[in-house]
Amino acid sequence: MSLSGLSIQRPVLAGVLSVLIVLFGMVGLTYLGIREYPVTDSPIVTVTTSYPGASPDVIAYQITKPLEEAIGEANGIRTISSVSREAASVITVEFNLDADLEAAANDVRDKVTKARRLLPADVDPPIVEKANSGDIVIFMAVESKTRSILEVSNLASTVIKERMQTIPGVKRVGIAGEKKYAMRLRIDPAKLAAYQLTPADIEQALRRENVDLPSGRVEGDRNELTVRTLGRLTKEDDFNNMIIKQEGESIIRFRDLGYAELGAENERTAILNSLKGNSATIGVFVEPQRGANAVAIADEFYKRLQELRKEIPKEYELTIGKDFTEPIRASISEVEETLFIAFGLVILILFIFLRDWRSTIIPVVAIPVSIISAFFIMYFAGYSINILTLLALVLAIGLVVDDAIVVLENIYAKVEEGMSPLEAAFKGSSEIYFAVISTTITLAAVFLPILFLPGITGKLFQEFAVVVAGSVLVSAFVALTLSPMMSAYLLKHQDQPNWLYRKTEPFFVRLNKGYERSLAWFLRYRWLAFPALAVNIGLIYVIGKQLPSELAPLEDRSQISLAVLAPEGSSYEYTEKYMNEIAKFTVDSTPGLFQSYSILALTFGPPAPVNLAIQNVFLTKPGERKTTQADVFNIYSRNTQQFRGVLAFPVQPPTIGSRFGQAQPVQFVLQATQLAELTKVLPKFIEEARKSEVLRFVDSDLKVNKPELVLQINRDKAAELGISTAEIARSLQLALSGQRYGYFIYNDRQYEVIGQLQRDDRSTPYDLKSMFVRTRTGEMVSIDNLVSFRESISPAAIYRYDQAISATVSGGLAPGKTIGDGIAEMQRIAAKVLPPAIKTSLAGESRDFAESSSSLLFAFVFALVLIYLVLAAQFESLIDPLIILLTVPMAMTGALLSLWLFGQTLNIFSQIGIITLIGLITKNGILIVEFANQSKEEGLKPLEAARVAAASRFRPILMTSLAMIFGAIPIALTVNSRSSLGTVIVGGLTFAGLLTLYVIPAIYSYFSRTSSHKKKPEPELATV
Repeated sequence: MSLSGLSIQRPVLAGVLSVLIVLFGMVGLTYLGIREYPVTDSPIVTVTTSYPGASPDVIAYQITKPLEEAIGEANGIRTISSVSREAASVITVEFNLDADLEAAANDVRDKVTKARRLLPADVDPPIVEKANSGDIVIFMAVESKTRSILEVSNLASTVIKERMQTIPGVKRVGIAGEKKYAMRLRIDPAKLAAYQLTPADIEQALRRENVDLPSGRVEGDRNELTVRTLGRLTKEDDFNNMIIKQEGESIIRFRDLGYAELGAENERTAILNSLKGNSATIGVFVEPQRGANAVAIADEFYKRLQELRKEIPKEYELTIGKDFTEPIRASISEVEETLFIAFGLVILILFIFLRDWRSTIIPVVAIPVSIISAFFIMYFAGYSINILTLLALVLAIGLVVDDAIVVLENIYAKVEEGMSPLEAAFKGSSEIYFAVISTTITLAAVFLPILFLPGITGKLFQEFAVVVAGSVLVSAFVALTLSPMMSAYLLKHQDQPNWLYRKTEPFFVRLNKGYERSLAWFLRYRWLAFPALAVNIGLIYVIGKQLPSELAPLEDRSQISLAVLAPEGSSYEYTEKYMNEIAKFTVDSTPGLFQSYSILALTFGPPAPVNLAIQNVFLTKPGERKTTQADVFNIYSRNTQQFRGVLAFPVQPPTIGSRFGQAQPVQFVLQATQLAELTKVLPKFIEEARKSEVLRFVDSDLKVNKPELVLQINRDKAAELGISTAEIARSLQLALSGQRYGYFIYNDRQYEVIGQLQRDDRSTPYDLKSMFVRTRTGEMVSIDNLVSFRESISPAAIYRYDQAISATVSGGLAPGKTIGDGIAEMQRIAAKVLPPAIKTSLAGESRDFAESSSSLLFAFVFALVLIYLVLAAQFESLIDPLIILLTVPMAMTGALLSLWLFGQTLNIFSQIGIITLIGLITKNGILIVEFANQSKEEGLKPLEAARVAAASRFRPILMTSLAMIFGAIPIALTVNSRSSLGTVIVGGLTFAGLLTLYVIPAIYSYFSRTSSHKKKPEPELATV
């Protein structure tokens, strides 16, 4: 007995099975987290090494290269990139998406430990960290009108950070613009020379005087006392009174050589609040762990923030600069609303066709059972509630009723013919059993290739595919159990139909008759099916070539960044001056402004040069302003040229990927074995790119025009005086680089002691005359007498990509152009300008786009092959599947045509929609071919069988197609990046749904073989 027959005989069992499915789904729902998109960021590990005072080439060849070579032996690496700039090396190791982040970090840590012996002895230990792709949950500004910025920073980095760091799912609470306490030793070189001392003497004195060693204990017969020696210097006076040198009764203290003050560890960074007159502020930002629930983190943040506001002094202001979960909440809410609209539209379509509440309720019940079951599937697979899983549910609403509609329609037709509902349920469900299984397996098989997609596309749509396929499989189970049972006990033969049915039935009869007449006419000229298919294939090629392509359309996320680059060699004060001008411009020229912050020296990550800055502009919510984010972007694009002293360009955050930074959408990497090879061709490449009408705001990260002072030591002269090269270099380092001399304890925390000449004493090259070193006889000699110097230029930073010297040329897109156009233009310029020795590759969003395009082409072809094989196995035929698959080009034509008409692009959403469309449209072909085969078995010729099957299946095909179309219409009507998915499905189903009703019967009549009705003899067993 079939599953349907068992369910009809045991209705309670069928009902209980569906109730259990719903219960499991509801329990799974309570455990699901909320995200915007599935986890798509690769596991990233960063290795940061500080070497104060070192030039980029020293960093590159003495630190970065040895570390890179060691790290390159780690398993599962996707890319290695690095930047070696003044005083810092940052290596970013990106692993494959399926790599375990913890294991990857440990692997890198082991490799770094082994390479530690190859680094300079006085370099800071490399710091290995698990990194995010740049996601931030919340950015909060901490300010005070009465407290110093040092006190504000201290509150943020201690009280606030410690409170927020323990929120579940938080990876790191970072402090931007941090002014961490440091004891600054401001040295006067003239006084230093007068006392015949060097900076090294101060460093040695600090090590000697600033100690806190365990001193042991005093033991008696009854008790013991621990001896503690208070040798630490803690206050400014302690450091000013520190003894540097003593000769007889003469004591030289540090106050005789300069002064100590409690200052900031990093004086060359800041965040300025543009709405408050560029006042200094401290930023607190929360980074989530990979895969964490950002919405839950934000909710808990606000709870703790309320408590903090009650506890901290009133003079501190805590202001939310940007809640990055607002777009997530809005998108999730929008898709949830779409879900209910689609549900209502599908019910309306069903009622319009069935016009009877008893008939309507049967397929409608399949919707909540199938949709709720998906939550358990999501829980079991470790997924989350996100835009794509919810989109899958919206789409599934139109799909899960299909099988129930087909079953109901077949049973209902037999009830109308006079059968009892029970008998009709048995016979109707058995006839349709194979077609339901075929269409369901086919649709589920469409999504199987998505599970094998690599990279960001695979991670992004894996959850979408599993949820849709899982819901459809459950719907088939419901259609073969609950639907036949409900039909058997709810349907009734009506001699006198209801009023609505009587009024509307003539319309549906005329619709059926009209279709039968038009089909009969078309079948007389059935050869037209072949030109129609040829035209469809031609349109696919023509429209496909014209459609622009991109990773994902931009959304209004109420955020724009202005990336600012001052000329190389610019001072911190120069950059700050222009940032004040840019800040005023954003405040005056931005409609719908919420907050605006100037971030100098990119303080959200490792140390950065002072000529780099970002103006982060946050807008009010889209519903609270008249202008869009794109309008503000255009305002900025037109006006940034007015800032002549810096290069400034606006950046919109991408829909998918890191949304906090200044990365341009087009990133083209040039690679060479030698820096000289790269610097030779780079200017020509950038010149050509800036001439392009496709690109704008073109720039390169590699700059070779940073001014520097090159010192040449007279080794012979130094040797005569008994001065080593190391002594000269060390004296310069201690005097100029802001080197750490030691540590001190303040408020029970350890901070750095930093020594450096006063700013006025190191402002020109001629200040070298005031710096001295000691000879072997104890006399002081000016460094100016031992060195010659010249001004030169050098790279501001040295970049490497996959262990080759690299330069990343970034660019924005001209109006109307997409990332696909930008990459093609870069490749054209590369072919024209670059010699064969220069290799190229893509980075960032451009790389993701290229990988997604090739991956989705593979998925499309794989899906077609898989469906063909599944159908061939089900139909036991190699021809029938080919006939069914001819629906695909018609669906693709409709999909591409609708994208073109509505001005949309080929992107990952529309491409996944096209793959989904394969499964949806083949259902129509399956219904026609399956019933045509049954008609052939009853003795009809292929042409007549095709005509009868198409006519008999016309109403269920129309009903299911409209249910799917109306289920997808709410997606198509939304104003966001996902609308193209709905557009593709609505356009493809509408266009192909009409054509398949004519073309498939015609093709079937040509290629289907005539059935022989003779019973095949049973195979005989061989006798021994």
